[in-house]
Amino acid sequence: MIRTPVCDLLGISHPVFLGGMASASAAKLTAAVSEAGGLGTVGATPMSAQEVKSTCTAIREVTEKPFALNYLIFRLQEEGFAAGLAERPAVMAFAWARREEALKPYFDRAHGAGCRVMFMAGRVDEARRAVDAGADVIVAQGSEGGGHVGWMCAMPLVPMIVDAVAPVPVLAAGGIADGRGLAAALCLGAQGALMGTRFLATEESPLPQSFKEVIVRSGGHDTILTEIPDIASGQVWPGAMARAWRNRFIERWAGREWELRQNRAEVFAAVQEARKRGDPEEASILIGQDAGLVRSILPAAEVVRRVVEEAEAILSERLPGLVRMSHSGERPAGAVGLSPGERPVTPE
Repeated sequence: MIRTPVCDLLGISHPVFLGGMASASAAKLTAAVSEAGGLGTVGATPMSAQEVKSTCTAIREVTEKPFALNYLIFRLQEEGFAAGLAERPAVMAFAWARREEALKPYFDRAHGAGCRVMFMAGRVDEARRAVDAGADVIVAQGSEGGGHVGWMCAMPLVPMIVDAVAPVPVLAAGGIADGRGLAAALCLGAQGALMGTRFLATEESPLPQSFKEVIVRSGGHDTILTEIPDIASGQVWPGAMARAWRNRFIERWAGREWELRQNRAEVFAAVQEARKRGDPEEASILIGQDAGLVRSILPAAEVVRRVVEEAEAILSERLPGLVRMSHSGERPAGAVGLSPGERPVTPE
């Protein structure tokens, strides 16, 4: 079983994390991921105090295991945040603060409620700022992921942030949908993987079935970084672009963003209506490039199990077989998995 220090820190069994996606949060999905041994997360930013309370109650009716509430600092509402603190989840997760917004007051309140603090960063300086403010865990988010992302992909970003904030544990996010992604994250120095798109295509996900089928059909090349969904909704995210599925809605307004701003309210109402009726071509669907790795709609617990088992097989069987003994019979510097005198396993 893969168990990293962050698992002990947060009281979970597997280093697999559900992203805190507000538009796709549901108590059922969060509880399923947590009950399977990962860390489920609720995107709580738009919730009222009563919605936060009822959601946490619904999660705890299914599982006694840890879960997280996620808040976007630039849109944080005091009533909903105070309600989240009152629920005392195992983790309070944060993301997307404006440069002028102090992090420490939020982190201190979370710690005061007995919660661990997790912060998502797309830049090294953001990660350092969060650690200086008291964050217990950093999520290094690459631009491959769906939804709102920064500009650097995960492969260079993760080890850069790992180096910058050590010994604070780092999770990798962006483009991870299977055990290969988790194994790669661990090789880059992260202690776990946070996934969004893969969990959107699960039985417990609140997305319309037609949207889940878009993810399964996607080859991963049909996403785009764009401001169009945010222009339509009237929201300006600090330093973020949105990675969305390139459908008719996106194609219609690409290159005509100035006109979209003039017709924003009407367009957004149409987008919301399309979501309600499950029309994937006219709605805003925020998915990552890792959609190309999602081939079926599964129970969330099965996703967790498969990711962990595949990563374990890679780390314990395939990677050790790639390490070759030196002529002296000693392991090369940095080699893992073999003791002097052992024969390497040759992959079939």
